[in-house]
Amino acid sequence: MIYLDHAATSFPKPERVFRAIDDFARTSAANPGRGGHHRATEAEAMMEDTRRLLARLFGSSRPERVVFTLNATDALNMAIKGVLKPGDHVITSVLEHNSVSRPLNRLANEGVITLTRLEVGADHRIDPGDVEKAFLPATRLVAITQASNVTGTIQPVDEIGKVVRQRDALFLVDAAQSAGVIPIHMEQASIDLLAFTGHKALLGPTGTGGLLVGGRALVTPWREGGTGGDSADPVQPSSYPYHLEGGTPNVMGLAGLREGIRSLMERGVETVLPHERKLLASFRSALKDPDKFQWYGDKDGVGLVSLNLSGFTPAELAGILDGQFDIAVRAGLHCAPYAHRHLGTFPDGTVRISVGWSTTEADMKAAARALNEISATPATF
Repeated sequence: MIYLDHAATSFPKPERVFRAIDDFARTSAANPGRGGHHRATEAEAMMEDTRRLLARLFGSSRPERVVFTLNATDALNMAIKGVLKPGDHVITSVLEHNSVSRPLNRLANEGVITLTRLEVGADHRIDPGDVEKAFLPATRLVAITQASNVTGTIQPVDEIGKVVRQRDALFLVDAAQSAGVIPIHMEQASIDLLAFTGHKALLGPTGTGGLLVGGRALVTPWREGGTGGDSADPVQPSSYPYHLEGGTPNVMGLAGLREGIRSLMERGVETVLPHERKLLASFRSALKDPDKFQWYGDKDGVGLVSLNLSGFTPAELAGILDGQFDIAVRAGLHCAPYAHRHLGTFPDGTVRISVGWSTTEADMKAAARALNEISATPATF
């Protein structure tokens, strides 16, 4: 199989990730806690080491404010529902994943907040000037994706962060598609809340992710429970990370995530984006007639591209690639319906091809050959 769905989850993971999960599960996968028996302290030490790696990776000086979650969706909900109060105004964009759009829409529909959803131009970029113009006296939060999971477009996060900081609001960045692909320095970019997932470019298993909480953000916990060591307090403790980490964590998954991050950092985050762009360029150059396809992407974006082919729905084209060529891609709306309305591809969506650490140039040429064959003789499919 040729796997070209890395924007959904990276596959396969590096071998060291599988080994770490297996080894930790067999030897140290106790319930972490401050104190207690040595296996519990080993589990806690592994988690703290993973926090330090993530803080270094994302440019944060506060590793204790790296909060582990189930995934980016969990982290985004934690941030959105933890900082917003009745009467607040939020600025977001049409490019957002449903993990941002749906919680904000519900709060707006219930009259808790007001919401401004920014349009974007033909280049699929959010204009920092439009962000500034959208500010109201009640604006509390600006929530945007750093890289679109439909077009791959990278947003000017540093510029937007300056606008948000000058207006004394909070800046929430969805880094699901950018973490591990684009170097991120949370503090330099004036990011107050950074949500990431572990199972994409960080090369970890599913069920891992996190929220980095900057010093300006006061987040009310929405998941409350056991914290391993501080059991006397009748409410969730105020100290981080326990303030937002109620319940037993996914220690085996985090052991795998640690190895994924180590693998990434040894390779160098700065090498990932050039590698992905080179693969996409190889794919385009191998197409005999690229003008037969409708393109929805950004050659200067992260390693994904969306396309359609006349005569086929996205689901049909993806099904042919899977069933007849053993090539795995993603079809549909990609959990980003507003983005597809912006592109004019709603409600069927697009076929998304996305690359990752294990993708080769041979994979991309094989995908191009398959599409050349399909587009040359569509009546036979």
